[in-house]
Amino acid sequence: MSKRVFLCSICNISSGNCSEDCKFCTQSVYHNTQIEKYKTKPTEEIIEEAKTAKKNGAYGFCLVTSGVGLDKKKREYVAQNAKVVKAEVSGLKLIGCNGLASVEDLQYLKDNGIDNYNHNLETEKDFYETICTTHDWEERFQTCKNVKEVGLKLVSGGIFGMGESEDERKKFFDQLALLQPDTIPLNFFHPNAELALTQDKIDPDEALKVIEYARSIFPEKRIMVAGGREVTFKERWLEIFDAGANAIVIGNYLTTKGEVISKDKEELEKAGFILG
Repeated sequence: MSKRVFLCSICNISSGNCSEDCKFCTQSVYHNTQIEKYKTKPTEEIIEEAKTAKKNGAYGFCLVTSGVGLDKKKREYVAQNAKVVKAEVSGLKLIGCNGLASVEDLQYLKDNGIDNYNHNLETEKDFYETICTTHDWEERFQTCKNVKEVGLKLVSGGIFGMGESEDERKKFFDQLALLQPDTIPLNFFHPNAELALTQDKIDPDEALKVIEYARSIFPEKRIMVAGGREVTFKERWLEIFDAGANAIVIGNYLTTKGEVISKDKEELEKAGFILG
């Protein structure tokens, strides 16, 4: 097991009011979730979050927007903030996570400071139809292909514990392997009574097996444990590295609170991990 861990921080630069019906997502207008909603976050706040992330060991900083994909206005908003963050906070790799995107959109983001693009397949192709009906899995797959076409680093993974079978998980990883992402985020469903999806949280031992299987499929890739880490693993979270993870998201997520950003850094260093 490598003792080097990559840290990434998420910045939710627009929140809520998404027109899609994804059953797992608190930002969908189909669910009456009590989340903070805003069209844009002030650039000054984004810069401060970037500085905090870097101070606490993050190397990746992800600019996330709600909604199904990019239009020219949203594309410009992401690009402008990317340029400012790059100018104000040196040494961060910027990740765009802005939904479905064309080659033209992605080239524009790349030209304006985005280094990586995150677009998750979420789950196995056929199972996806049971959790989202307002856009197709194939559109997600095509966006990932577009990312690679323009030469951005691809970040793509999924969510586990949504009711999918073990066989469907294996099929998902087979489908993901066709894309060969540079980083594979593994999210674990965080139950919320206001969502349409009514699954209990995944058992931590089962979640560790997901990580182990991901590592067996992607022996040389970055395996990142992201959403749901705290509620799934609790005090056992350092076991994810024995299972094969070599990256985590630190701080808050899109609409849920994470661990205090400095605490993860302290625990990792105490356990002998090297950050970066």
